[in-house]
Amino acid sequence: MKIIGCQWDLAWEDPEANYARAEELLAPVEEADLIILPEMFSSGFSMNVEQIAEFTPSRSEEFLKSLASKKDSAVIGGLVRHEEGEKGTNELIAFNPLGKELGRYQKNRTFRYTGESEFYENGTEIPVWEWQDWKVAPLICYDLRFPELFRRVTVAGAELIVVIASWPTVRVEHWITLLRARAIENLAYVVGVNRCGSDPNVAYPGRSVVIDPQGEIIADAGSGDGLLEAEIDLERVQGWRDEFPALQDIEAD
Repeated sequence: MKIIGCQWDLAWEDPEANYARAEELLAPVEEADLIILPEMFSSGFSMNVEQIAEFTPSRSEEFLKSLASKKDSAVIGGLVRHEEGEKGTNELIAFNPLGKELGRYQKNRTFRYTGESEFYENGTEIPVWEWQDWKVAPLICYDLRFPELFRRVTVAGAELIVVIASWPTVRVEHWITLLRARAIENLAYVVGVNRCGSDPNVAYPGRSVVIDPQGEIIADAGSGDGLLEAEIDLERVQGWRDEFPALQDIEAD
């Protein structure tokens, strides 16, 4: 499977500018199986729920569908919804090239340290969907610090775990270390797609990466606007799980 991650300096609370920049960066891409955009890709990591929240029909969802069709690829991106209750939801959604929804995920662990939990409701479920013979699971940013979430999807069969993020520069080493740890623990590919640049509050390092099932970084997008590109191999996951059968020793609850 060919993975493309797209990272850029997100325009603050400006969806149209972010749609245009994503299309510009992805214009050279002629072949992809899965394209991944960052957390809250249309707005940046904002607590201004009333300003950035999307309803039905969602402009960002329509953009993702259109992008999937143009690139003949599945596409994942993060957005904010606010249809019920007092808080918003920090979500990820994936579409296939025909515009069919592959899966939708609501961030399970909102980031108390920045006050995210005051504005966004925690999710409880984590889907595992199938795409091109792979079992794929999505997570968002702060979820990375909770290995039990990754173990849950691995037990459910996940072979590729995608983490979209707005992870800050000040903790970039945590980002890389935890992504590698999650891949090693779960004998899975882990793809982390982060933003770069800055918003009114925080600087971001980029460093979108693809990690193989043994924890090796096989692609790194660096610190600026650009693309992460890698080919991943399902046989590598299956082969390593057969050779090193640690998952068979998971104790049932």
